[in-house]
Amino acid sequence: MVNEVDQEKYLRLSPYVPYDSSLEVYVQSEGHSAVSPTAGGVHPFEYTGWCDEELSWHNYCYLHAGLNPTGTYHIKGPDVLKVFSSHCVNSFANFPVGKGKHGIMCNEDGYIVQDGMVLRLGEDEFITYWMFPYIAYALQKGNCNVRGELLTGKVFLYQLAGPRSLEVVEAATGEDLRDIKFIHFRDSRIDGRKVTILRMGMAGTLAYEVHGQIQDAILVYNALLKAGKAFGIRRLGRHAYRNAHTEGGFPQMSIHYQGSYDKGFIEFLQKAEKEAPVFGLGRHTFTGSLEPDIRLHWRNPVEVGWTGMIKFDHDFIGRKALEKEMVNPRRQMVTLVWNAEDCLDVYRSQFQPGEPYNHMELVEDYSYLIGSAEYHADKVLMDGQFIGISSGRMFSPYYHEMISLCSINTTFSGLGTEVTVLWGNRGTRQKEIRATVSRFPYIDKDRNEHFDVNQIPRPDVRSNSESNQKL
Repeated sequence: MVNEVDQEKYLRLSPYVPYDSSLEVYVQSEGHSAVSPTAGGVHPFEYTGWCDEELSWHNYCYLHAGLNPTGTYHIKGPDVLKVFSSHCVNSFANFPVGKGKHGIMCNEDGYIVQDGMVLRLGEDEFITYWMFPYIAYALQKGNCNVRGELLTGKVFLYQLAGPRSLEVVEAATGEDLRDIKFIHFRDSRIDGRKVTILRMGMAGTLAYEVHGQIQDAILVYNALLKAGKAFGIRRLGRHAYRNAHTEGGFPQMSIHYQGSYDKGFIEFLQKAEKEAPVFGLGRHTFTGSLEPDIRLHWRNPVEVGWTGMIKFDHDFIGRKALEKEMVNPRRQMVTLVWNAEDCLDVYRSQFQPGEPYNHMELVEDYSYLIGSAEYHADKVLMDGQFIGISSGRMFSPYYHEMISLCSINTTFSGLGTEVTVLWGNRGTRQKEIRATVSRFPYIDKDRNEHFDVNQIPRPDVRSNSESNQKL
């Protein structure tokens, strides 16, 4: 029998979450590292069950650590804005210190190469999340006065989402955090450790992130968990996490689409040798009815719902292609609600003679053999005509529906339009599942950017605040 100490070494457990001997199933974390794809260790697949955990962002609050190690890149120098402006579709004309921005970088054809968060720390100092390694490639090829430092593995990032998330973070910090507007941040302390609190999240509901140094990770995690007990906090495992993106209307690379590339970027990754497979070259196994041609899985910012972030007040890579796309959009993002009887027919086939339909995992398109390396996408049809691509399928225990996101031809994007999702891998028995075009985002609560935090009662946090300041 392996004791807990030896088991932690054997499993290479995540240094970002405490080991829980009561949990049996661990999987590779969603995060990545510039050193090794396994450097993030393994993360619990479920804690209290995927259904209970999914309901947390509607009813309580979740605490999620599975994105660690997050690709984190610190950039400083007088030409930083020049680099961002020339590579991002976003405008950086009005970007004050203390604010974040969802940065989107494209290739010359307007397809997304990489996207992530950019936080402005100072006049010429920024930190980015999930924009590495393309941002490093941008710095290398440009003649600019900028220094970049990879912080992946040296820092942590915890996500909290749900209607009680602000109360949890305030209880942990001992501070009133109502002053933090959507996609703004400021420093605070948890159990005497310096952290940064950012108001944002992927579930659509009120949400925050807590950032800090790796040596403080477990201590801060435990403090957040302790503070959250009074508010019904749930720990979020790998199985339920990715579904927050589909319900919340935040398309994510590797779940809802694949990142594009150009020749120079591939050469940059290949020179890095060990880093190349970590950052997506040949990493995914394609399943579903859509052909594996990688170009079919690329998306531009318009068709994933990010039109409002594209600004033509500067020159950037992909501008000409996106100018044309904005004038005459070919596709847009919608939510599909799948027909319940047709879904049941997929399960029913398992109990009938002959070849059954491909199994439909209830939670999401997750293969226990392939794991997180699976990328699943299905064709969407109208009278046999290929009109869109469905991805990120999930069952929502809150809405009691099977839903997915769909990049669909604009002609068929009207609410209530009846379409067909072709279920089943190529070369297998396939099932046409009826689906209805519905609202995007699908979540029908006050979204984070519109949520009025002042409606939440203010607790007396002075005693905790005083102890934090002393430390």
